[in-house]
This record gives sequence, C-alpha cells and structure tokens, in this order.
Amino acid sequence: MSEYWCEYAWLPGGVAEGVGVDVAGGAIVAVEPGRARRGRTLRGLTLPGMANAHSHAFHRALRGRTHGDRGTFWTWRALMYRLAERLDPDAYYRLARAVYAEMVLAGYTSVGEFHYLHHGPGGRRYDDPNAMSAALVAAAADAGIRICLLDTCYLAGGPDKPLEGVQLRFGDGDADGWASRAEDFRPGGEHVVVGAAAHSVRAVPAPQLPVVAEWAAGRPLHVHLSEQRAENEDCLRVHGVTPTALLARHGVLAERTTAVHATHLTDDDMSTLGASRTRACFCPTTERDLGDGIGPASALAAAGVRLCLGSDSHAVIDAFEETRALELNERLAAEARGRFAVDDLVAAATDHAAIGFDDVGRIEPGGQADLVTVRLDSVRTAGGAPDGAPLTATGADVTDVLVAGRSVVSDGEHTRIERPAADLAAEIGKLL
Repeated sequence: MSEYWCEYAWLPGGVAEGVGVDVAGGAIVAVEPGRARRGRTLRGLTLPGMANAHSHAFHRALRGRTHGDRGTFWTWRALMYRLAERLDPDAYYRLARAVYAEMVLAGYTSVGEFHYLHHGPGGRRYDDPNAMSAALVAAAADAGIRICLLDTCYLAGGPDKPLEGVQLRFGDGDADGWASRAEDFRPGGEHVVVGAAAHSVRAVPAPQLPVVAEWAAGRPLHVHLSEQRAENEDCLRVHGVTPTALLARHGVLAERTTAVHATHLTDDDMSTLGASRTRACFCPTTERDLGDGIGPASALAAAGVRLCLGSDSHAVIDAFEETRALELNERLAAEARGRFAVDDLVAAATDHAAIGFDDVGRIEPGGQADLVTVRLDSVRTAGGAPDGAPLTATGADVTDVLVAGRSVVSDGEHTRIERPAADLAAEIGKLL
C-alpha cells in the first residue's frame, strides 16, 4: 500500500485540508481528511484526474501552422489532409506517444481517441487492418494514460458524396465492413476500452447508422453533432430533420452516447438529447480556434444533458483551460457571470464514464487512484483560495499525476518519456 498526504484535496463533499489518501492495487482504499502527515506529501491542491473525452491525436501537428490566409477553415483542412496522407503506423505511434505524454503533463489521466485514420494511402489495408488502432493503444500505454479507442465509422464525404483522395484512408466500404474490422480489434491491457463513433451525419449515410448503434451497444458511442451550421442545413435539405432528430430516429442516442460539440441546436434538439440521457462533449479551445461558435452549455445542462470536455484538435492541451472555458464562453454568450458552479465544472472535467472508465474521477474509497496535483504558489495561483484553482491554474502548474496509483508525472516531469517536447518537435518536423 502507498500512502499520500494531500495539502488540499478535492473530495466529493468539497475541498478538504490535510487529506490522507491510501492506495493499493491501483485503487483508493482510504480517504481521511485532517490526518497527521505521513507518506508522500502532495503539496498544493489534489484533484481527481481529468478526462479528455475527445481527441484526434494527429491534429496536434497542426498547432501554430494553420493561420496563413488569416486562418480560414479551408487553410486548416488542407493542412490536416496533407498530414493525414503522410502518417503510417510507426509514425503515428511516435507522434501519439508524445501527444499523450503532453496530455498527462497537462492533467489528463484518460483520453477518448476519436480514431478514423484506419488504412494506408488510397484506402489500402495494412497487413493488420487495425495497425493504426494498435499504434494508438501502444502509444497510450507507453505514455501512461488510459485510452478509450473510439473506432470511427467514416463512409462518405458528405450527402451523396463518396470518399475521395486522402479520405479513402478513413473508409471501410460500408458499416458492416467497419463493424467487422472493429470487432477484430481486441487489445490487451487493463487501461484500454474499445468504443465506437459515427463520424457525423455527413460521413455516415442514414441507413448505415443503425449498424453502428447496434455494434456499439453497451460501449461508449460518440458522434460529431451540429458542429457547424452547414451540417444542419445539409441535413434538413436531405432528410427534412435536424442531425439530432436523425440520430434519434436511427437509435444512436442513448445513455452511453456522447454528442461532440453540440453547438448549433434547437430547443427540440436539446430536449431530445436530455430525454435520451445522451452526454454532450464541449471542446472550447478547438471550437474557438475553428470559429465554430459557442454551444448552449447551460441550456443543455438544464435539459438534463451531462457535460464532459475534450481538447479535440489540440490547439491547446490543458485540462484547466478547457474547464474554465466552459464557464467563460457561457459568460460571453449570456453576458452574465456565474453560469456554472465550480463543482459542476470539475464534474464535467472529470467525467471518465463518458469514455468507459466508470470508476475513475472521484477521490473516494473504491475509486481508481487517478490524482492530479497543482501548485497553489505559482504566479497564476498564488493568493487564491484552493477551491478557485480550477479557474486560475494551467497545465504548467501540474506537479504530480498518478494513473491507477502509478506515478506518471513527478515534480512536473514525465516519469516515462524523457523529453516529450523534443519528441513532438522531431515527429512534427518529419511529417510537415
């Protein structure tokens, strides 16, 4: 058994001082506020590990490179496709390993990888059709982060538009072909979950959606939803209903489903999501980077939709930035403060159940020992109350991270990967 003494800890009942946390077999076996100091000291505020519920790992290579011509969506997409053309399983493993290390350093202990780059150039299958999936799982294991591999069905380039060019790497012919390949991927490892994703109503023809939903039964199922207004307009033109209504019609919305972005919704859409117990995953730093809009977070919460967070294209990888952005974006949209309690923000940031890790995200006996400690004496956090740290800290303030009781970050350094920044620079340089 390992013993920790937290100067402050974010417990289910609020922030407590002088908290003893005992860990055995990767799980928390005892939590004792006000305990005399013994064991390893975690100085600052210790929170449950954060969940990155939506990631496209290879998009990290685009950071700081998509702002030519004033940074239009088309600038971004052209470089994204150029990057997707160049990745193979070995290169993807090396890049993702460094990206996942960056995530852990920034406070994440699990990641939902929305994975659609399945095949080789021209759609040619690798000898192992799931080689790219295996590369991502291996990268996560080496970086010390839990992974939910969301195997993504991607079949079309838009309504009545076949895949072409680099998009051919994404497709499996039809949903049955996708399901057959996905079913064959059975990775080992206790910190791996395999889930599913329908890329969007643009990329999965409506008759194919039930196949994805059926295969995903009991697993996490994610889908990009109403990220841009054009998606809604196309869906209304072709199907006569909104994307939310189309997904509901074909059995996609359910308690294990997460709608990613959920930016441009009608009142009926929000009611439908709430009634089905579907989650919504907001990705504030990517949504503002792409100029997609501010989603109706508080209205969704009022409709009974549970919220979670992701870093998506990794314009920023910082668990605390995403957390406070959920509140700050709402303030801008509503022109009012206090849209969410800080407890609600932390609950969204630590919702590992959205990606299949149901026993992660709370510092309490029986839960998995995923802990993140942030400094309270940096230039960003000094002078603030400990329970205000989620609104002031950044990933740079993370000093220690435990994943299933194993130290992955210690004193601000990754314990498994010596130079993640150098690895990122080297791999991105090779690719671009």
